[in-house]
Amino acid sequence: MKNRICVIFTGGTIGSYSNGGIVDLKPETSSLLIEKYRERFGNAIHFDELRPLNILSENMQPSDLEVMADCIRGVDTDVYDGIILTHGTDTLCFTANLFSQLFCDIKIPLVFVSALYPLDDDRSRGVENFAGAVTFIESVDYGGVFVSFENRSENCKIHLASRIISATQIRGEYDSILNVHYGEIRGGKFVYNDNDNNPAPSQLRRPRKPCIAQKLCTDLVIIQAHSLLNFDYYRFNEVKPKAVMVQLYHSGTVCTEGKEANFKNFLAYCKNLGIEVVIATIDSSARTYGSAVGLADLCTAAYDISFEMATVKVLLALGSGRNIADELQTNNFFEKLH
Repeated sequence: MKNRICVIFTGGTIGSYSNGGIVDLKPETSSLLIEKYRERFGNAIHFDELRPLNILSENMQPSDLEVMADCIRGVDTDVYDGIILTHGTDTLCFTANLFSQLFCDIKIPLVFVSALYPLDDDRSRGVENFAGAVTFIESVDYGGVFVSFENRSENCKIHLASRIISATQIRGEYDSILNVHYGEIRGGKFVYNDNDNNPAPSQLRRPRKPCIAQKLCTDLVIIQAHSLLNFDYYRFNEVKPKAVMVQLYHSGTVCTEGKEANFKNFLAYCKNLGIEVVIATIDSSARTYGSAVGLADLCTAAYDISFEMATVKVLLALGSGRNIADELQTNNFFEKLH
């Protein structure tokens, strides 16, 4: 082992401070994370620091994501055991899923680290999340993209970045789809979660092909199914998106009766405008409800991946000129559950 890790700071709460009840960025707090780590865990690891961005993640633009990606591409993976990338929690899920595709074939671990509270707040688990990433990097002999995050009253969990889902409301806690994390830090060691839904370490050791789609296009409208949703309010008279995604209910359904709330009517409207409609996500092994019979044949369906990953794949397909259905079928970094 080289005992050398590249740390890429991008801002976020983990790089912020509290001032009069307001959380905002403070450039010098970046190194504070490493200082606090060394105070508790020693100086055995050499950290090289890069700072391509200093931004609150909710303000992230496509150009910022490209700067971040270019920074990672510039890291010599032959020199380091791993890369740790600090990131804000608000859009952590999206960037982690995106980078699990862009860097699916990376030779060393790329681990996202964040915090719900600034480092000067006693409630912050930023140092614990950072330490979990370091322990994980020291423990494995394969590459890939991961997230290190400790929820309240839990051990620090390691997630496959391709399976992490949006944070819970209010509490801001993170989990993987199906509630199956990849592993956890227990007693100062990484422990793999031996679950049928997890890829085995031997699978991660195998070489992976690079992701073909590398560019984003944000010409996408996302609609979340909810009770009494009125599709008639979604009219594209002035600006027409390239695609529309509809997040289905957990059972893979959406309203298909009535008039304003009838998804099939909206689907016909989009088809007439030449707008591709994507429904996500559907469990291919589950029973189909009567309201959803034939629905997947009328539009493009995302099967057996999280909605967050489906969103990433659609944006990449649009940006890279690829067929959306083909992109949804790819399995670049274990995002497919079946």
